[in-house]
Amino acid sequence: MSRPTKHHPERGDARTRLLEAARDVIRAQGFAATSIDDLCRAAGVTKGAFFHHFESKEALGVTAARFWAETTAAFFAGAPYHDHDDPLERVLAYVDFRKAIIEGDPAEFTCLVGTMTQEAYGSSPAIREACAASIFGHAATLEPDIRAAMRARRIKADWSAASLAAHTQAVLQGAFILAKATGDREIARDSVDHLRRYVGFLFSNTSQGKTP
Repeated sequence: MSRPTKHHPERGDARTRLLEAARDVIRAQGFAATSIDDLCRAAGVTKGAFFHHFESKEALGVTAARFWAETTAAFFAGAPYHDHDDPLERVLAYVDFRKAIIEGDPAEFTCLVGTMTQEAYGSSPAIREACAASIFGHAATLEPDIRAAMRARRIKADWSAASLAAHTQAVLQGAFILAKATGDREIARDSVDHLRRYVGFLFSNTSQGKTP
């Protein structure tokens, strides 16, 4: 999911370059600490080009959240966890895939919309809503497999496919925060291991009653 360098001859238009710069710079230093000048410098465009495409930094933030949702949707749609026949194996393989892509510095593997939500949830409803749409939109892609796994194993529980899908994102976002706090990606990978064990536990009870 890396982006071309400044000198790449096919980087695309100024708007795309600004959105790619936002993706990278905001994950590295946060939304509040990122200035329009920072974004223009990283994108290799003028401030005039910025304001041609975005009326404000907040408008850029909203569009960046949507851009993140679109580009990560394509990334996850092509991921290998979809290849399993068993829906539970697809869910567990998704968790394994999330662990596998926790590599490099926190800015490389953490979530843009999670980062912006932490900073802007109270100050920018527009950014908060765009970030929520991205996070819950991704969670929704897990629901069909979770639901199918529940049916296949005759799980009747006081939790739903939607609630478990949302929980996966809660664990991942929390894991990213711990990695940022410690500067150590292994703590995030450990959290994902615990998530995998938890999902396995939920589906280990194949009785007709509610799971504990």
